[in-house]
Amino acid sequence: MQLGVIGLGRMGQIVVNRSMDAGHDVVAFDLSAEATATAAENGAEPADSVADLCDRLGGPAEGDGEEKRIWLMVPAGDAVDATLDDLEPHLSDDDVVVDGGNSRFQASVRRAEATDAAYLDCGTSGGPASATEGFSLMIGGPKWAYETMTPVFDAVATGPDGHDRMGESGAGHYVKMVHNGVEYALMQAYGEGFELLHDGRYDLDMETVARTWNNGAVIRSWLLELCEEAFAEEGSDLGDVADHVAGGSTGTWTVQEALEQEVPVPLIYGALAERFDSRNEGRFSRRLANRLRYGFGRHEVARRSDSE
Repeated sequence: MQLGVIGLGRMGQIVVNRSMDAGHDVVAFDLSAEATATAAENGAEPADSVADLCDRLGGPAEGDGEEKRIWLMVPAGDAVDATLDDLEPHLSDDDVVVDGGNSRFQASVRRAEATDAAYLDCGTSGGPASATEGFSLMIGGPKWAYETMTPVFDAVATGPDGHDRMGESGAGHYVKMVHNGVEYALMQAYGEGFELLHDGRYDLDMETVARTWNNGAVIRSWLLELCEEAFAEEGSDLGDVADHVAGGSTGTWTVQEALEQEVPVPLIYGALAERFDSRNEGRFSRRLANRLRYGFGRHEVARRSDSE
């Protein structure tokens, strides 16, 4: 399949590379010429604009039956709408556009209704750390478009079991939103447990605890593996990792949706509140959450200054 990829940050480059590794041809564009050049060095065909990318994928929208398959990996929000505006003159109802960012599900429903092409909202989990293993993809939108894109989804995900169609437009990003809320709560639970161990009765090595738990314990998980990694690299007291946990938008959306649906989510709400409170004064549990965000997403680790 010929695939256009717009947005070549860490995640976009992985989409490009995994697609090409599976034998697909990729045309790549990013507002950053350096990012486009990196994709070209890895074997993608570079484009110098959205229009140029569309031209390289086929004829004009009215034209010759060459359907376009385009994956957006741009930041959620205005950047998605701006990219769709640039794409609009080049799209027909035979084309497919995948939004692989962390868009709010209501925005995905709106975009699906307004876009001439079939629009697939694709929640993407795994982060840059999953470049080798592949992502988990939660997809919403027309069934025919999902089936058309299945070969690429197989390539970008962990395989056929790593993706599925969740339902109609918006369902993919809805499931990803709740996924992130659950992630907040899990990070908070690990953080609180290790905080008690760190401040408790015994002089414990946190890496040893995490490694032992990761081998057969009920609470073993990838996040716990990342705890082990964090303690190995930062030390049992997490060194100069600051008590500041960034992010919060998807957790906020999850709590807002829970309020609308009258579904109690006290654990997710509590984790979100802790994340916001971390902008103030700090706790060990939030310092671990700060470091875990680097583990799975390569987000920058906030560090404490020497004076703290």
